[in-house]
Amino acid sequence: MKKWTIFAVGLALPVSVAAAVPYGAMPPGFERPEIRTAPIAGVVNQQWYNYKADILEAEKELTSDLRHATDREDRWDAWDEWGNEIVDADKDYVKAMRKKGYRSGRVTVGG
Repeated sequence: MKKWTIFAVGLALPVSVAAAVPYGAMPPGFERPEIRTAPIAGVVNQQWYNYKADILEAEKELTSDLRHATDREDRWDAWDEWGNEIVDADKDYVKAMRKKGYRSGRVTVGG
């Protein structure tokens, strides 16, 4: 079962390139959340694939919501919901990795 899940996610990830998020359509003043490009501590595991799947799902939903938006408020709501989903996916991923004993690095400059 695990192999098929990983295989399915592996096939779905390249689709995200085809269904790319239109970052140029982002509303002015909207702060884009950080999306991880590499796993925590370089460990590729089920939590990493779950995170990538959550990001892909949020991007698909954003694209759909933007396609059905009728006014500026609808578009802003779609971007806001997407941002919240990205942040939630990251929190879930970090929490799962902490339970496994991995920590995400943090750099502090100044005091």
